[in-house]
Amino acid sequence: MPETTRSLRLGVAGPVGTGKSSLIALICAALSDTLSLGVITNDIYTDEDARFLRAAGVLAPERIRAVETGACPHTAIRDDITPNLLAVEDLEADFAPLDLVLVESGGDNLTATFSPALVDAQIFVLDVAGGGDVARKGGPGIARADLLVVNKTDLAPHVGVDVEQMVLDARAARHGRPVLALSRHDPVQVAQLRAWVLETVARFRSGELVPQDPGPMAPHSHAGPDGVVVHTHAGSTTPHAHDHPVG
Repeated sequence: MPETTRSLRLGVAGPVGTGKSSLIALICAALSDTLSLGVITNDIYTDEDARFLRAAGVLAPERIRAVETGACPHTAIRDDITPNLLAVEDLEADFAPLDLVLVESGGDNLTATFSPALVDAQIFVLDVAGGGDVARKGGPGIARADLLVVNKTDLAPHVGVDVEQMVLDARAARHGRPVLALSRHDPVQVAQLRAWVLETVARFRSGELVPQDPGPMAPHSHAGPDGVVVHTHAGSTTPHAHDHPVG
């Protein structure tokens, strides 16, 4: 079967506070003795997520690099992927051969997805503190990412969430695509995450993994100084308005 020396590029997206950086740290800790890894983080104006991962000591600091998007997080993972793509390619060149590069989106909403031109597969992260009903609300990331992680399940008793029901709702929304309930304190669940990543790397190396587009962003608005801007997102042929109210 055909093989490639380019790394698997795995995107990690999800709303603010769902534990994307912690998930990446967990993956790195679980696999750094098996795979050669690198990480690209995205923040609007800081490198805070990169600094968090470096401080965690899960990888050599030079293998963790930050992209400051200067705009809404989804812009740099879907609309104009150039800064992220260059960062990934530089990392691959500096540490060749890498097996896996993890690309973390800045915290966005339920509509954020990666362009398949940037990543080969993507994980979408929810957490129980966001509410047990959030999986039912759907959206392209929840419905069609390669893996949906329901994170921080150990917090469920403290926030009144039925994890089993949340996972059932997620599975119904995903029509058979994989869902993983995860607590970083549960070794069985961590092992399941590790196994999924290794399986995805193997599928990529064999040529069986074909990047899928979870679908364009839903219409949404952002605060800004300019009025209404009409444009399309990558993967969409329908123009739509973004309302940028003054103030």
